[in-house]
Amino acid sequence: MTKQTLQDPSQPEPETHVDPGDRGYRKSLKPRHINMIAIGGAIGTGLFLGAGGRLAQAGPALAIAYGVCGVFAFFVVRALGELILHRPSSGAFVSYAREFMGEKGAFVAGWMYFLNWATTGIADITAISLYAHYWSLFVPVPQWVLALVALVVVLALNLVSVRLFGEMEFWFAIVKVGALVAFMAVGIGLLVTAHPIGGTVPGPQLIADHGGILPNGLVPLVLVVQGIVFAYAAVELVGVAAGETENPAKIMPKAINSIMWRIGIFYVGSVVLLAMLLPWNAYQKGESPFVTVLSQVGVPAVGDVMNLVVLTAAMSSLNSGLYSTGRILRSMAAAGSAPKFTGLMNRSQVPYGGIMLTGAVCVLGVGLNYVVPADAFEIVLNFTAIAIITTWAMIMLCHLLFVRKARTGAVTRPTYRLPGSPVTQIVTIAFLLSVAFLMWFDVPAGRMTLLCVPVLALALVIGWFCVRKRVDAAKSLEGTGEDH
Repeated sequence: MTKQTLQDPSQPEPETHVDPGDRGYRKSLKPRHINMIAIGGAIGTGLFLGAGGRLAQAGPALAIAYGVCGVFAFFVVRALGELILHRPSSGAFVSYAREFMGEKGAFVAGWMYFLNWATTGIADITAISLYAHYWSLFVPVPQWVLALVALVVVLALNLVSVRLFGEMEFWFAIVKVGALVAFMAVGIGLLVTAHPIGGTVPGPQLIADHGGILPNGLVPLVLVVQGIVFAYAAVELVGVAAGETENPAKIMPKAINSIMWRIGIFYVGSVVLLAMLLPWNAYQKGESPFVTVLSQVGVPAVGDVMNLVVLTAAMSSLNSGLYSTGRILRSMAAAGSAPKFTGLMNRSQVPYGGIMLTGAVCVLGVGLNYVVPADAFEIVLNFTAIAIITTWAMIMLCHLLFVRKARTGAVTRPTYRLPGSPVTQIVTIAFLLSVAFLMWFDVPAGRMTLLCVPVLALALVIGWFCVRKRVDAAKSLEGTGEDH
């Protein structure tokens, strides 16, 4: 037993925080759902599609950048895991922000997370429509129609039950993991047999013969870090799912711990393998690096298969965004910091009010696809960046405050802990701030996004003053034990 878990007899008993937004959920998510949600959140289009352009920009050292960013992503989800074992909640880090930072902290955390997934949802439906246009069957269909169909289908399925959400995420993750495993098996086979790929003999010598691991210097590697962080976005989804599973104390540590080695194998391993199969400058932005390799080997229909995989990844992301924001908004509605209708649940115990609000914002994405189909993706993607950085920083700050409170005996830390506290939290927050700083050098999109931050902050301040009375009223009702 450590010093932090010893209870001083002179200190009060550890307090128990109750989040009214956690009432009414069904514990329908099984261990297999949680495990696949954990891995699916860490694997998406950032690897399947984005790794090619980053390899062309940074060279083989991209594997190091994926590894470093993966470590910080793991720190974030490990900190969240400790908070989950302290008190599982469908409100996740918003609920923890309320407990350790107060209602203002919960308000900022919740609405920034909503901004994250609402803008990601717009990007997802845009991506889905673009991927569908890859096949000639869908070319005559307008981009905005495909975006609307994708939104309606995923929205409808998300509203049915949490069990159906879990099943969708399970099979989406199976497709993504299966595709990666298959590619790595083929790639290792090509490497071992030294089978020529487009006239190039694969092997470790490709790294040394084309400028080493840093062919373009250190600056390009540093600049791709922000994109890599966004590729890991959604690892925190496992925290939201914890509120709808039986026995999270047993399931969550296993699921969270597996994220680290999966990042090591699938991200770092894939990039190292890609760098040994073809020279780094053979890859290009806008084309999946897996397609680049397999098409030169002559694998039939590889473009169709990979397009299906990235389409699946985008559908998975949209599905996750609707699920998570529905739960986060319900937690906020119970506290008075979100519209009352976002707290409504249907007969299947699905918080349909919050899901519908996120869906409504995504409809704006359908409009963008109609008005500016070529620019819809870029317009919204950069706002997602700031929201992700804020969300991860808030998780680490909540955990830091949780640890400090544990030292006073007010709460008790579980045995499953974030290692290296408080240094780990401080270093991770510093890393996230440095990623935000790097956005300034991403001209013009990143710089424009940072210039919008004061406007976003002003909107949050105005929003807080608009809901402050309702939040106070909700706290009064909670104090009297009345339902609201």
